[in-house]
Amino acid sequence: MKAEIVSKLLALNAQFYQTFGLAFASTRQRLQPGILRVLSRWPLEGHWLDLGCAHGGIARWLAQHNFGGTYLGLDFSQALLAEAQAWAAHLKPDLAARFAFRQADLGHPAWVEALEDRRFDKVLMFAVLHHLPGQVHRQRLLAQVRTRLNPGGHLVLSVWQFQNSPRLLARRQPWARVGIDTADLEPGDTLLDWRHALPGQREQVGLRYVHAFSHEELHHLAQASGFEVEETFESDGEGGRLGLYQIWRPD
Repeated sequence: MKAEIVSKLLALNAQFYQTFGLAFASTRQRLQPGILRVLSRWPLEGHWLDLGCAHGGIARWLAQHNFGGTYLGLDFSQALLAEAQAWAAHLKPDLAARFAFRQADLGHPAWVEALEDRRFDKVLMFAVLHHLPGQVHRQRLLAQVRTRLNPGGHLVLSVWQFQNSPRLLARRQPWARVGIDTADLEPGDTLLDWRHALPGQREQVGLRYVHAFSHEELHHLAQASGFEVEETFESDGEGGRLGLYQIWRPD
């Protein structure tokens, strides 16, 4: 994918979350069943990194379940990070010391600088990868993540399977709406709308770039990035098939 198209798609999603981020987060107050299944898999200790942490939903769950490790959440949205930091500010000091939030844009290679020299036992990347355009760029990001895992560590990720929902498929939009030629995209790249209305106000519509992953594509991406797939499962939403989860370990 051309660099200019990658930049345009990243800017499209950045604009979406700048405009609708807080409203979108308000519809995601509960963790998805697939995330809860993953969080229940391991002891809640060690060093954890949450990529695309948004308003800190996972951090809040960990804090409520006697988390004994350290947690770092990264997100590019300052508005969502401010909400997460405001929550952490009200924790008891000994618990608050376990949680930190920083701004970083996973769409650019320099995101890793936010980690300084830290390494992690668990890296979480829920509902993030499908918003990052370009197979080469996704592979580069995941290879960076691999270098920050401790021995025995895991990367856990999920991608949206909107293609399993006729309702969501009906919200596909033509790429001409954002001035992009389909010839410049990769198979699976999709433009979806998102609608939001406050009581008494006119409905607002936002547009987002989303990539539709197949099971095979995600497996291939793991191998190309230096990982082995330890577990795969579907969960969440209509029929329990709107989220594809995988647990990876370095090969």
